[in-house]
Amino acid sequence: MTKPRLAVVVKGWPRLSETFIAQELVALEEAGLDLDIWSLRHPTDTKTHPLHARLQAPVRYLPEYLRDEPRRVAEAMGAAVSLPGFDAAAEAYARDLARDDTANRRRRWGQACVMAHEMAQDLGGLYAHFLHTPASVARYVAILRDLPWSFSAHAKDIWTSPDWELREKLSPDHHGATFGATCTGFGAKHLQELADRPDRVSLVYHGLDLSRFPAPPTRAARTNGSPLKIMSVGRLVEKKGFDNLIDALALLPNSLDWHWTHIGGGTLDAKMRNRAAERGIAERITWRGACDQLEVIDAMRGNDLFVLPSRIAQDGDRDGLPNVLMEAASQKLPILSTPVSAIPEFIEDGKHGLLRSDDPKVLAQTIAEFATDPSLGPRLADAAHQRLIQEYTMAPGIAQLHHRLQAMLGRAAA
Repeated sequence: MTKPRLAVVVKGWPRLSETFIAQELVALEEAGLDLDIWSLRHPTDTKTHPLHARLQAPVRYLPEYLRDEPRRVAEAMGAAVSLPGFDAAAEAYARDLARDDTANRRRRWGQACVMAHEMAQDLGGLYAHFLHTPASVARYVAILRDLPWSFSAHAKDIWTSPDWELREKLSPDHHGATFGATCTGFGAKHLQELADRPDRVSLVYHGLDLSRFPAPPTRAARTNGSPLKIMSVGRLVEKKGFDNLIDALALLPNSLDWHWTHIGGGTLDAKMRNRAAERGIAERITWRGACDQLEVIDAMRGNDLFVLPSRIAQDGDRDGLPNVLMEAASQKLPILSTPVSAIPEFIEDGKHGLLRSDDPKVLAQTIAEFATDPSLGPRLADAAHQRLIQEYTMAPGIAQLHHRLQAMLGRAAA
């Protein structure tokens, strides 16, 4: 009997901002799962990560917009009528459309019809990364093809999706997922409260595969008066809080010699650069744009303080537990962040890093105090590195996820 394959639905492939997904899929493949990748979007990043090249699974691209491939979509929609779960899938789609009549919802249905029509017969289940659009497509496909499905939820997809949709994706009465995984205890608790039973949702930290990272550098002790090299990594979007950090940097005392390096792209790039110019600190900032992970790690090894002032955006979007914090810890780079979402699950204030309000005055005061205490950074960094090694490596989470996916595929094959 042929071993059933797993269809994986992702927003886009490859994406530099989602290397945690690549890390997971490579590990699952190496653990013995046969994968097919289905991407809702075409790649836009100009750089890739070495992990992307390690994945052996074939990658298929669905129509990013239905109007782009009308023949392909029309053929699939016509063929969908003959699929075993068409009536149930059409009913689920109609129910969703009545509450969310948007172009995005209609695109989800069209993409699902294409995938259900084109996917191989030996696919035994589906797994979606992100609980919003990718999970909707996976759910419709699963109903159309009468297959089990599952998901991995992260941050924005949990907090910006309506509760009615989350409940139905977690309910067997509405063709919900066999199981779901999420990468923070904060998110897991929320989803477990919406599910028909708590064990439908598992907490699976991404963790780091430390074999891919160099040992932390031997850092020379900073002395009072030496330049303070600050860095941040993250997209220039509202939830990352870099506007407040720019305001904080402008409040640092004139006596402090500092420089900030930012890595990452984002829709607010021009706005953030203008803000820095207006605050009179543009000459103290290096904007590096999107970088691959090797470049990020190299930068971490040469800086003194990592700052990520995360906050909850107006639409509810927020970080989960950003992998970049664990990457900073891997290089013993001291961390200053905020007690938002699941960040305190990794960083205990005063022990593994500093957690403060994102108020610019508070951030500025904390950075200034850090600069005057050369012993603080090494103490925090050593503790964070030790915690990373003991509790946040990749292997335990992959083993847990592999077990649940194998069980789902086994039920499908039975």
